Amino acid sequence: MTHTALRTALVAVVAFGAGFAVSHVPQPARAAAAPLQAAAIDLGAITAADLPTPAPTNPNLRAKTLVVADGATAQIQLGTVIKHYHADANEIQYVVSGSGTEWLGDKQVALKPGMLLIIPMGTPHAGTTDANLKILSFKTPPQAPTDVHPVP
Repeated sequence: MTHTALRTALVAVVAFGAGFAVSHVPQPARAAAAPLQAAAIDLGAITAADLPTPAPTNPNLRAKTLVVADGATAQIQLGTVIKHYHADANEIQYVVSGSGTEWLGDKQVALKPGMLLIIPMGTPHAGTTDANLKILSFKTPPQAPTDVHPVP
């Protein structure tokens, strides 16, 4: 195993462990997510027209939540996003299609299909790409709508 692969695997394990640990910290009472339903979703077939209109805070990002579970969410994202961090949610992103770059902490990472990004809570990140970058994003624990903190 190469040094880069070993480091990537270690980062993935640490991020997963952090998300697992945080998701098991007692949380304030909240409604449980609806039970999961069996589904097959063709991520490659999803286009911008299938996604809601962008929010004013992220005018170049179209996103739709696909799965909500008690410990995590899964969302498809198309486009670019402002530089920000999440104080209370870890994020794991899988590049489905497209290319570009993403700020990950203080480094830029080249994106291509098949890449997996591990973004521990508190890590600044942002996508800089064309509008065709399609990412599957998992957040654990589920991200509160107010947990998007812009970074200059």
